[in-house]
Amino acid sequence: MSDDFKQSGGSPWGTPPGGGNGSGRGPTPPDIDKIIREFQEKIKKFLPGGSSSGGKQAILVLIILGFIWLASGLYRVLPDEQGVVLRFGKFIKTTQPGLNYHIPFPVETVQTPKVTKVNRMDIGFRSERDSGFSTGGGVADVPQESLMLTGDENIVNIDFSVFWVIKDAGKFLFEIQDPEGTVKAAAETAMREVIAKSDIQPILTEGRAKIELETQEIIQSILDEYQSGIQITQVQTQKADPPDQVIDAFRDVQAARADMERSKNEAEAYANDVIPRARGEAQKILQAAEAYKKEVVAKAEGEASRFVSIFTEYDKAKEVTQERMYLETMEKVLADIEKVIIEKNAGSGVVPYLPLPELSKKKASN
Repeated sequence: MSDDFKQSGGSPWGTPPGGGNGSGRGPTPPDIDKIIREFQEKIKKFLPGGSSSGGKQAILVLIILGFIWLASGLYRVLPDEQGVVLRFGKFIKTTQPGLNYHIPFPVETVQTPKVTKVNRMDIGFRSERDSGFSTGGGVADVPQESLMLTGDENIVNIDFSVFWVIKDAGKFLFEIQDPEGTVKAAAETAMREVIAKSDIQPILTEGRAKIELETQEIIQSILDEYQSGIQITQVQTQKADPPDQVIDAFRDVQAARADMERSKNEAEAYANDVIPRARGEAQKILQAAEAYKKEVVAKAEGEASRFVSIFTEYDKAKEVTQERMYLETMEKVLADIEKVIIEKNAGSGVVPYLPLPELSKKKASN
């Protein structure tokens, strides 16, 4: 208020203190301008300086607050997270790791669930931590989940674990109400379906890997149909046994099967040792027979060729050939015996005599 107004004690328009009608009588109506002026004076106390500078500062403060509000829309998504943007509570989009922006609160909000964390769901058993009581063995069996009917009408007690991660954070948060319960129900359903198509023997022995793979595929198809945003990474069987009431008998059967397999392997090993050696011996005999055959055939062909050549010469000169053959034959027959040569015309005597053996001996000694 101005000093003149304070000294006069009246209104800014010169109205006497008694009222606005100049009579000084009756109630005085409220002065609107005075009320506004007093309000402005109170504001000035919080904004130092003149009235014009106070207005500018107020605008500056509002601008700064606006920038702060807009800057609050920046958010960071870590490498193991996905950003889920909600506009007035409705899912809008999913953002990838890095620095992102959304319309600040209360228009939009962001959730950043962990999408690389591997979650585990146990079916057929519970650990002491999960079950809440001590079993002494570390786990508690859940028969209503683990007992399943096989394709050959046997009952198997199977425990397994399902490992999963979040594939789509938006679907994971808003398409299913109970993710863990959904995974558990889908896993138990899939395993019962696979077990119902399998015989008990492969389940207890070498068929577990195939069962795990088929179960994983069925679980994933169910969750994809639900649009759950969940990815199954592995199905792992922890135990596959007959029911406790008949497990001893099954173990006896397994022991007998193991003995049978061992005996079969020993027999195959013996056969693998004997058969190759027998085949080698047979091949050796065959090769020897083939060589003997070729030798005999070659010798016979040589003899035949020699006979043909001799016959050809004999046919040309029969007497000469006969004599030569006779001499050659006698040479072979009489080669190792002592010989006495007698002249054909010498009569009954043995003179003259030619001592050929003695001459041969003397010649050998010299």
